[in-house]
Amino acid sequence: MPDLMQYFQVQDSDILIRIVFSIVLGSIIGLERELTNKSAGLRTQIMVCLGACIFTILSIYGFSTAVSIYPIGDPSRVAAQIITGIGFIGAGTVLRQGITVTGLTTASTLWIVAAIGMACGCGKIGIATVSTILAVCILVLIRIFEFRMIRHNSKHRKKIKISFLCKYEEYDDVYKKLIDICPDIIDYNHKTADEDAEKMRINAKVYSNDTNPVIQIYKQLDDIKNLQSLSVKEIFE
Repeated sequence: MPDLMQYFQVQDSDILIRIVFSIVLGSIIGLERELTNKSAGLRTQIMVCLGACIFTILSIYGFSTAVSIYPIGDPSRVAAQIITGIGFIGAGTVLRQGITVTGLTTASTLWIVAAIGMACGCGKIGIATVSTILAVCILVLIRIFEFRMIRHNSKHRKKIKISFLCKYEEYDDVYKKLIDICPDIIDYNHKTADEDAEKMRINAKVYSNDTNPVIQIYKQLDDIKNLQSLSVKEIFE
């Protein structure tokens, strides 16, 4: 044990505290991302925060000898490059499908987690802690606000295409149920699906503000008896 302890200095205890705090604070934001099933979850957020913290510590203490030899050196450049590195990771979480862009919040979360890790590396534990609390409040409370107050905004609407077959004599009842399930219909057409006109093909396009509209609409329509060839999918335009 004495041989092992000789590698540690007095200031190393402070550095270890910074590293531990970066893991704890990164895991708090990572847990929120994990619970909401985002691509950059618990482990990713912890690793980003820890990595930013270690790079910042190395930037401060790892090049002290080099600065004494080369006064014109700037060890802070190591920490500055963290922002560039996080940009590459964040870009990997952003996806575009048609006009829908997802992952921007996750990318910005990685950015703030890196900043929190850098604050831990600089020894600014108070700033890092407050920043973590604020970040979690923004992620949770603003999501609730968006869901309750502005969920009907066109930004959150999704266009869904519905197609199915039903018996001719049941068409009126099925149409009424479709209106009840999807009142915001933007396009609708129906036609006979066979020569004997015993079946009707219904095609509709609707807007939905639900979180998982495809699954929810499919389940509701699937409860209607005698529907055939039921298809529900999101349209990306």
